[in-house]
Amino acid sequence: MKVLIATKNQGKIEGARKALLNYFDNIEVEGIPVESNVSEQPVNDEIYNGAKNRVKNLKEYAKRNKKQADLYLGVESGITNLLGRWMITNIAVVEDNTGFESYGTSPSFPVPERLVQEVIDTNLSEVMDRSFTKDEERHNNGGGIQLLTHGIISRIDLTEMAFIMALTKYINEDKWR
Repeated sequence: MKVLIATKNQGKIEGARKALLNYFDNIEVEGIPVESNVSEQPVNDEIYNGAKNRVKNLKEYAKRNKKQADLYLGVESGITNLLGRWMITNIAVVEDNTGFESYGTSPSFPVPERLVQEVIDTNLSEVMDRSFTKDEERHNNGGGIQLLTHGIISRIDLTEMAFIMALTKYINEDKWR
């Protein structure tokens, strides 16, 4: 199965690959960076819109460059207060060649109230670097969540979980199609 994902971020590519391997054999995942067309730090609906836009832009790129794929993936991380509390979440979007789309979210984690506006104005990575990390931790590939969970959960894990949730329609397609 050929899969295109709208990123060159190796952690996101690995998370998607791990999710897909739960359900499919012979996966080939290629990362292609495309724009999300949302803010640098997506807020609320921009998170889904950014992931969806990445898939749309990825499909357009693939068509222009004659790249074939079975699935197109996008993932966006952002800050949301959907439940009345500010938290960081990832939203994954999966779409096939017929336009059949599914989406899912990762587990979310809280943002200290005193840092919410700073995260919105800049981005989570910058705030994490200034507020939570020591110099030697700044280039940690596990992301902020790895620091906050003391190494238990990484960015790869969150991405994998978001894509597993997004794949539920594909692995149970008879219920949706």
